[in-house]
Amino acid sequence: MAKQKVWLIGGLLGLLLILMGVGFVLRPHTYRGTLIEPPLPMADFRLTDQYGSDFRLSDLKGRVVFVFFGYTYCPDVCPITLATFRQVNANLAEQAEKVRFVFITVDPQRDSPEVLARHLRNFDPQFVGLTGSEEELAKVWKQFGAFRQIRQVEGSENYLVDHTARIYVLDAEQNLILTYPYDIGVKVLLEDIRQLLKGVR
Repeated sequence: MAKQKVWLIGGLLGLLLILMGVGFVLRPHTYRGTLIEPPLPMADFRLTDQYGSDFRLSDLKGRVVFVFFGYTYCPDVCPITLATFRQVNANLAEQAEKVRFVFITVDPQRDSPEVLARHLRNFDPQFVGLTGSEEELAKVWKQFGAFRQIRQVEGSENYLVDHTARIYVLDAEQNLILTYPYDIGVKVLLEDIRQLLKGVR
């Protein structure tokens, strides 16, 4: 009788462990960014890339797209974000083809295609750098809800650009689905990207 109880308890414990394992496997992934619910469809736009060619957002349909608004003269936030993107892209290995990183300027007066190309070569030449007229860019800034304001440096002709320091994520159908703070970190982005890519062929 004692042996039967031991077997019964052992069997119940085994079943409990199996059920816990199944529950762990089926548990939905918790994204670390801010989820946009429902996802926000993004209208197509046309700007100029770092090679002087026309670029449309729709050119990247079918890929997960990470968008950041910044400028090449940025002293801190922008290079930190691009360095994070570089590490993420390097760690994606064969999945990198399904992801694109897009850097859209908030300083079109200084960020010509040539300047963007030179700057992005310091991080990853595969990154897409975009510029255009202020009117063209303003429509894109507004669509993403990105803030941008010129700030003069006292006693100097130079200026800084205050801007939104968030990362925007579009799914393969070009819906805005997530945003992150710029300093979210490589590990977190990789975990979330790999989850997002499960639905991308």
